[in-house]
Amino acid sequence: MQSRRIFVLTGSGVSAESGLGTFRDLDGLWTQYDLEDVASIDGYRRNPRLVLDFYDERRENLKNAQPNAAHIALAQLEQALDAAGGDLFLCTQNVDDLHERAGSRRVWHMHGELNKARCDGCAAVFAAPDHVGVDSSCPSCGLVGLVRPHMVWFGEMPFYMDEIDTALSAADLFVAIGTSGAVYPAAGLVSAARAIGVQTMELNLAPSDNAFLFHQKRYGLASEVTPAWVTTLIASI
Repeated sequence: MQSRRIFVLTGSGVSAESGLGTFRDLDGLWTQYDLEDVASIDGYRRNPRLVLDFYDERRENLKNAQPNAAHIALAQLEQALDAAGGDLFLCTQNVDDLHERAGSRRVWHMHGELNKARCDGCAAVFAAPDHVGVDSSCPSCGLVGLVRPHMVWFGEMPFYMDEIDTALSAADLFVAIGTSGAVYPAAGLVSAARAIGVQTMELNLAPSDNAFLFHQKRYGLASEVTPAWVTTLIASI
């Protein structure tokens, strides 16, 4: 197998076929709100109830979603690489749990997780209840009114940046799947990979904003191009 240490970055294009809306959907959930109102710390401070209700709705939507063939293929790739003594570092911009439900055991959610909440008082992270309200209390410290979605909003630093840098520096191949190439710092990972000599590949519905930075490119539905790529890769083990 040519590449045993593979860094995969997934974006909303991977989960879109599972029925989860993206920022760019013309009539999707996100277009019904101003992103500054529901995806920024300032919006949360202005109207926490609006923000909390918004993420309650997104969690409810997630309950009805199922992993698609792209999620399943990446879980199979993780298993194949583990068996061959390799490694898959699966980093996602998505806040859903579809990778985990498909069988992936190690997923790095750089933008947070929809099914989790955290306390701004004690920093505890815990499973989000069906409803998070302005009067919700932290199960760890008991404080009321400090529970927020475990999300990375615009202007906040993504999670796991040290782990991401370490994994990227050790990778043989960087693959971006279903990403727009417009949201940083995730969009900058391909440049960082190229700068240290890592081969790069884009699997996407259409060319991303930074498609010119990828050595290899394959376009089509994530549920089609991802399994095809994984099948070829596993066959080379």
